[in-house]
Amino acid sequence: MSYLHKRWQKQREKLIENHNRFVHVVENSKDFIYYYQLYPERQYKYLSPTAENIFGERSIERAYLNPDVPFIDIHPDDYDILHKKVTGEIDYSKNIIQRWKDKDGKYRWFEEYTTPIYENGVLSALQGVLRNIDEKIELQEKLQYRIYHDTLTDLYNREYFELKFDEYNEQTNVPVAIIVCDLDELKYINDNYGHKEGDALIKATANLLNKFSSNTITVARIGGDEIVLLVAETTEKETEQLVQSIRKEIDMHNENGSDVIIKMSIGYAFNQNSKGNMAELFSQADKNMYKDKLKRKHITDKKELAYNM
Repeated sequence: MSYLHKRWQKQREKLIENHNRFVHVVENSKDFIYYYQLYPERQYKYLSPTAENIFGERSIERAYLNPDVPFIDIHPDDYDILHKKVTGEIDYSKNIIQRWKDKDGKYRWFEEYTTPIYENGVLSALQGVLRNIDEKIELQEKLQYRIYHDTLTDLYNREYFELKFDEYNEQTNVPVAIIVCDLDELKYINDNYGHKEGDALIKATANLLNKFSSNTITVARIGGDEIVLLVAETTEKETEQLVQSIRKEIDMHNENGSDVIIKMSIGYAFNQNSKGNMAELFSQADKNMYKDKLKRKHITDKKELAYNM
């Protein structure tokens, strides 16, 4: 009996040791674990202490007292995700991305792996692990920015322009305009003053045109000397006014004694329906830009001729 007792005692001590080791890992992990009862009433049954590192001192106590805390602190745009999670309308086999307000009032990103618990066919609880992924999201956003932005000007690049172009051409049917802007003397400046001066001209032009960027106006550099404005939800009159505003902005820039003088040809085209018409729209805007370029060159040549006489 003494041998069996000692053996049982050793097994018990081993179980306690393993349990304590598991608890230590859980309670000191950067991730935090929860058990959230849904039925018969919502109630937190467990929250690992790590949660207080993000949500602040006594936040766990607050959650135990008020089971609606997740609905209070969730980002408004993620409320629907949370609702689907607690009603069983979400795919629990996939990770769930949400934002919650931290102890400083800042929304933080979390990746969650959730296991639903059913009793008699009823969703009675959720247990899961949450991990803060702010750094991961920040890296993704930086990579996304690099993919779709021009490195010299920080404007959207050709890839992003084509993405929006295809969206309006194939999916979303809206009134749309394309404004093509082309620098007149970039090659001359590059050849005679160097690419550093040429880059300064491109940057100054990009900064000027980016002032017109908005939720409905995409400004993108699609070539060395070509910048395009893709304007959605507009009218032909509003497009004409926008072009006039761009020309006025250029004149003001040049008259204010800037070291970089901007000379630019502009062409635009408008269509009431974007779907299926984007290629023709761009072609027309490009043709109109070249007409403007020839017109401007003709005026310049006449001025030079008059000056030389």
